[in-house]
Amino acid sequence: MAKIRVLVVDDSATMRSLITAALNRDPDIEVCGAAGDPFEARGMIKALNPDVVTLDIEMPNMNGIEFLEKIMRLRPMPVVMVSTLTQAGAEMTLRALELGAIDCVAKPADALGTQDALNEIVVKVKTAARASVRTKADAAPAAVRTKSYMPSGDIVAIGSSTGGVEALLAILTMFPDTCPPTVITQHMPATFTASFAARLDRASGARVQEASEGALLEPGKVYVAPGGAAHLEVVRSGGLRCRLVPADPVSGHRPSVDVLFNSVAKAVGDKAVGAILTGMGRDGAQGLLALRKAGAKTLGQDEQSCVVYGMPRAAFEIGAVEKQVSLSSMGQSILDLASARR
Repeated sequence: MAKIRVLVVDDSATMRSLITAALNRDPDIEVCGAAGDPFEARGMIKALNPDVVTLDIEMPNMNGIEFLEKIMRLRPMPVVMVSTLTQAGAEMTLRALELGAIDCVAKPADALGTQDALNEIVVKVKTAARASVRTKADAAPAAVRTKSYMPSGDIVAIGSSTGGVEALLAILTMFPDTCPPTVITQHMPATFTASFAARLDRASGARVQEASEGALLEPGKVYVAPGGAAHLEVVRSGGLRCRLVPADPVSGHRPSVDVLFNSVAKAVGDKAVGAILTGMGRDGAQGLLALRKAGAKTLGQDEQSCVVYGMPRAAFEIGAVEKQVSLSSMGQSILDLASARR
């Protein structure tokens, strides 16, 4: 099988060297070039035709967001963004993911985190090489906030990974201020989830927030699992509440979709709707199966609308998915299943 050819774009010579060395150590990857700024990178993309580009967000002359917009308009290709662990970096990264970047990696804050970050870049480059590039023109059509939902007492649990920023925006844009209590686990670096929740909040009729320990699940509210340190669970304690569990990764992730889905199956049984969205790997498949066995309604995003048809495929293959639907139909399908008129 041909190696994945990667172009590394970063204004730091040190970072270019570290990323290049890490990628070249993988037998499936070959770094075909490295550029110090977007102008140099533009010529190298034309000359080298790489399979994947790693792109620093903060660069002189033209920042990574501006360059990504040009790439996605003129020559769409898989791009992995490399961002600093700052509020501004998080917001720009979310913008990049909305524009069509496949995934993001946080730059290490210190020497101790360098190897983990470099290992993560390798994994995400290999995922990006297999992903379906989605430009804004390919994205789900602008959603119209639904008026047909009637509260039923059900809750909604959603799991997603690579491509999930676009998917969750498309879904929650449809949610009204009366939407069912909704819990979400999206694989994302710890410093990005608060900004992501705020971005979803601006787009949705619902109130979207980062989940906190003990938060009461209420209609019209959406709770996004904080990245990195803990798993999000739903428990009964004077009502349904969020619980943050600082435990080892499950299914390779923390927070894990499997942990969230399993907790919802245990806490509410058939009074739930579970949906598994685009992402690499198998996280969420067994948890969605537990939900379906408990009597909950379950949905999986279809292959055609996924950036990476990994998690939904794994769930579908074990019988966890009751129905596969496109991203453009997912928001309404979730609300229909959770509605009292069902």
